[in-house]
Amino acid sequence: MKLEEFDFELPESLIAQTPLKNRAQSRLLGLNKADGTVSDGKFEDIVKYLNPGDALVLNDTKVLPARLFGVKRETGAKVEMLLLKPIEGGYEVLIRPARKVKEGTEIDFGDGLLKAVCTATFDEGIRHVSLHHEGLLENVLDELGEMPLPPYIKETLEDKDRYQTVYAKNTGSAAAPTAGLHFTEALLERIRAQGVHIAYITLHVGLGTFRPVSAENIEDHKMHSEFYIMNRETADVLNEVRENGGKVVSVGTTSTRTLETIMRDHGRFEEASGFTDIFIYPGFQYRAVDALITNFHLPKSSLMMLVSAFSDKNTIMKAYQHAIDEKYRFFSFGDAMIIYEDEE
Repeated sequence: MKLEEFDFELPESLIAQTPLKNRAQSRLLGLNKADGTVSDGKFEDIVKYLNPGDALVLNDTKVLPARLFGVKRETGAKVEMLLLKPIEGGYEVLIRPARKVKEGTEIDFGDGLLKAVCTATFDEGIRHVSLHHEGLLENVLDELGEMPLPPYIKETLEDKDRYQTVYAKNTGSAAAPTAGLHFTEALLERIRAQGVHIAYITLHVGLGTFRPVSAENIEDHKMHSEFYIMNRETADVLNEVRENGGKVVSVGTTSTRTLETIMRDHGRFEEASGFTDIFIYPGFQYRAVDALITNFHLPKSSLMMLVSAFSDKNTIMKAYQHAIDEKYRFFSFGDAMIIYEDEE
């Protein structure tokens, strides 16, 4: 399967630069994968697609304000650093310009509030660093860091919390699980009152969010690895929902990758944690997820492949063209779609 098959033309004007004031007022495209029909509405209409006894699965990861601007201690040269994930003895980071940072280089942030020392160098701007600071790193980052917005967002984010879900809890992501950004506390309460189970997993979003697929044959793409956790309570809820005939509705590609990894490895939902590099593309057989809520993704991305596998490529491409024609907002701060199956 060729990378070009997942390409499409997107007007730059449809790339959402800022979040809406009201999260749940985003638009929602409903795609029935049974017959390819689409419907247009508001995100708060999501309740129409959920039934008592279903489970809504949310990723409760929390984004670190992990984009930092500092200077090399030796020369004063400016350096941008993005924290990607913790490693033994420090952090894996993305550095720009990487050529200025070699093993042993010291970088100061915030007039000495934080110091990074490079301990290892890798390709594509990746470095390992040790971090030196007073107090909790999370507090230091709250003071010095910016949210690591994707490169296609040019506007400054005025409110850091708008790049967090309202249920964000476990700190560790380099990017937000953006399908969850549309939920408000009030909407979640409506969903609970409807008799829908709300269950949480954690997957810390890492470097892969910033790395496009480049392999001409997509089967040659090497997927990034991300850390996930499913606790006993969530596993029990999801197994019970399945046994009683309810649907597992996954919010976002990150929840989906976690659920399908656990189902692949255990044959059912189990308390589990570890790293997943699952690569989902057409031909993949979904076993854990019955409906998928997701944003509109970049052309030629692994996320386009994941949603194409959940429906089929042609149906997804037609739905995306409908979204473009109707001027939906795309990508992280954009609108959403739900892919479901209704044969009636």
